[in-house]
Amino acid sequence: MSMNKRVTFFLLLFSFFCYSQESNSGLVQSSNAAERFPVFTNCINLQSKALESCFYNQVQDFVFANFVVPENLKQNNFQGEIKVLFEVDTQGVFKVIYADAAEENLIKEAKRVFAKFPKIEPATYNARPTYSKFTITISIPLKSRGELAEKALAQAKIVSNGTKKLTELDSIVYHKFTNSMFESKLNIPFSHSYYAQFDASLNQVGSNNHTASKPYTYAEVSKYYDLKRANDNLKKNVSGWWARKLWNENAVEIQGEDYWFTLNPIFDLQVGKASQSKASYTYVNTRGINFRGGLGKQLNFTTTIFESQGRFADYYNRYAETIKPAGGNPAIIPGMGIAKDFKTDSYDFPLAEANLTFAPSKHIDLQLGYGRNFIGDGYRSLLESDGASPYPYFKFNTNFWKIKYTNTYMWLKDVRPEVTLERTYATKFMANHHLSWNVSNRLNLGFFESVIWTNTNDRGFDMSFVNPIIFYRAVEFASSSRTGNALLGLTYKYKWNNQINLYGQFVLDEFSLGDIKKSDNSWKNKYGYQLGIKYYNAFRVSDLLLQLEYNHVRPYVYSHSAPLTNYGHNNQSIGHQWGGNFKELIAIARYHKGRYFADAKVTMGTRGLDFDTSENNFNYGGNIYKDYDENRPFDTDVKVGQGNKTAVFIADFQWGYLVNPATNLKIFGSYIYRSFDPAKNTVSTFSESTNWLTLGLRADVFNWYFDY
Repeated sequence: MSMNKRVTFFLLLFSFFCYSQESNSGLVQSSNAAERFPVFTNCINLQSKALESCFYNQVQDFVFANFVVPENLKQNNFQGEIKVLFEVDTQGVFKVIYADAAEENLIKEAKRVFAKFPKIEPATYNARPTYSKFTITISIPLKSRGELAEKALAQAKIVSNGTKKLTELDSIVYHKFTNSMFESKLNIPFSHSYYAQFDASLNQVGSNNHTASKPYTYAEVSKYYDLKRANDNLKKNVSGWWARKLWNENAVEIQGEDYWFTLNPIFDLQVGKASQSKASYTYVNTRGINFRGGLGKQLNFTTTIFESQGRFADYYNRYAETIKPAGGNPAIIPGMGIAKDFKTDSYDFPLAEANLTFAPSKHIDLQLGYGRNFIGDGYRSLLESDGASPYPYFKFNTNFWKIKYTNTYMWLKDVRPEVTLERTYATKFMANHHLSWNVSNRLNLGFFESVIWTNTNDRGFDMSFVNPIIFYRAVEFASSSRTGNALLGLTYKYKWNNQINLYGQFVLDEFSLGDIKKSDNSWKNKYGYQLGIKYYNAFRVSDLLLQLEYNHVRPYVYSHSAPLTNYGHNNQSIGHQWGGNFKELIAIARYHKGRYFADAKVTMGTRGLDFDTSENNFNYGGNIYKDYDENRPFDTDVKVGQGNKTAVFIADFQWGYLVNPATNLKIFGSYIYRSFDPAKNTVSTFSESTNWLTLGLRADVFNWYFDY
């Protein structure tokens, strides 16, 4: 946290930079809260600029009066500078944090002088003692304040060729870092564990907010949950620079006139052991850097680059390799992207994400991003999930009255060999919109529509779908009835009370009214639904969230007669990660207290997989990348679980400690038990049970999904 104070009159001797005040009070501090400089005895009863100038003068005079230039340097007519970073702590004691000079004895002398400073009244913020930091440049040979004033006035009169001397850099003002991010339109990184901390506050009866479209912005959440207060309450009472950066703050944080920036390293370091694994251990080694900021109230941005290597439990490695792309790369890491070989048995999977948000008014924000989105109130989404690799997108949100309307335009890839041409992956486009309507204080309804199309006949990005309020299904039928895939959806949420919320989804891919009337379970009736319940502060335990969710998706949902226009990206489903032909029950418990947290998740499901053998190569409706018109075993009596019926059981437990709330950096341990039991073992699908234990240090800024 810093504020740059420059005094031109004393420019030749002093450059005060990075004035900051650190609060340990744990109170929420508004951006207009009163702050006061440290007070010398001679500066009592002064206020504002007068107090500030008095402080500078007292420091200057004290240094001039007490600093002794070593005799050998005097004799050699030494000229140079000593830069000193110092602080005045909450007790009013001066402390040198860092000093730099060409001669070591000058550094020692500077430290000696600052150790002699008298104890003064500390700086205050909201009337509470706080830390303040300053940088001083001591010029050798020393000059008094009067001598410097004369020299400054003389130099000010020097104007070359009538040209005005520019002082723009010297006049840049830095302010106390107040975490303006919490009021910004910047997206909050989507993590189920983190979002659970404020989910209850967002779902109070009578609130006119919308929770289905994720990620949220900080401004959306802060309206109902005081993110700044929560962050301050988590801060440790530490004073040293390194301690503050480790436990409380961003690595770099700058705030000026109507702008702010932060820079942080990002880590995801995991090591574990999985049973029945070919490798001796599993690991993830991710290093990254995140840069985010705001320019004015309207423009915010974030960009992150990750460099990762890893090796996982065997079941996860096999799945990553089954969805590998054309071109020779061995795998696609789910949710991450294409991976290349690393050493002999590991993967290298770089990743980048970015988002640029422009909010021209309080009702509208526009986003240009590269990442993932999510529609729904559950752990899973049947409409748009974050389980696939990141993709470029343009999104705009419109919020007014009881309505939030979200439009998203996406550029997706199909990386299968059969659609790869001249080593270039096939491109497809997706447009969707979701209208969220708060019908009453308790009931919310959402209406979703999505369409995917390809570049057939140089169609490109079809401008027919740019209009944000048009009905996609009708436009797609008029544009091309065979090269597009439209999908409809419904979301709902009912607030039973402030503790219990009911939620769900319905997805309609295709249906035949005539076949529905026949009640013969036709394959054409491609739909899925979700039913869920959340119990906040369960059993009167604060910050305990219990959740139960059931997902049911019929065969052939998300697939299409033209596989290129299926509901997928990078060989992964944009809807539910399991594709089609399954039912799933999930029980979740999440708890946090201070910096400690614990999550538990149990998944029980039934999947209908293909046999993919010479004897049985039918398409039973689970693989969305297969043409549903080819190798369909039957047209009626189509049921969930048909094919190689497989029972799935996954128990996932995670616990840990939040190291730094500014980056959501956590020390954690996790244990996963997975049982996978198909009716018939094949080369690619066979009975297996896995125990996977992991320890790690991770910035929780996206969701890892290991429940395949």
